[in-house]
Amino acid sequence: MSTTSASLLERIRHDPAASQWQTLVELYDPLIRGWLKRQSVLQADADDLVQDVLTVVARRLKDFEHNGRTGAFRTWLRTVTINCVRDSWRSKKRENANQGQVQELLDQLTDPNSGLTQAWDLEHDRYVTQQLLGRLRSEFEPATWKAFERVALDGTPAAQVATELGLTVNAVFIAKSRILARLRQESRGLIDD
Repeated sequence: MSTTSASLLERIRHDPAASQWQTLVELYDPLIRGWLKRQSVLQADADDLVQDVLTVVARRLKDFEHNGRTGAFRTWLRTVTINCVRDSWRSKKRENANQGQVQELLDQLTDPNSGLTQAWDLEHDRYVTQQLLGRLRSEFEPATWKAFERVALDGTPAAQVATELGLTVNAVFIAKSRILARLRQESRGLIDD
């Protein structure tokens, strides 16, 4: 994992190296696939749709503009997914009972205030955060990571963590701060605070 100041999205847009794209695919393939599965999309259709979504992302990411909007990438990805599902259903001319369900699903996802859209956004942010944390772990010493994990993720008081790990309270706060700063750096544009 690069420790440059650029986020993953910025690195891909400015230098679309295969390794950076692979990281994006590893982040988003399981997320999109899981979401499609929960919406009862057949496995074969889900495979095609995931490939379609990632192909569109690869082609159009250079044109994506975040412009400081909260949730811009997440919303853009959701829109790409909606359009791929819609195009797939249109091209297959599905004239069965599921057509109404699919249209209702797409309508809900188009509405930024719907429960389904809010669930998509929450799932996206949680999933991407977990994946990025997993990738960042190797950049830090085990004691630093443990201090961060106990304070930031488990909610353990810093004084207790300091005692458990033989660190100062200040060292625990520094560990938390360093890892959160690195996470914010890497996730810039992907997830929003």
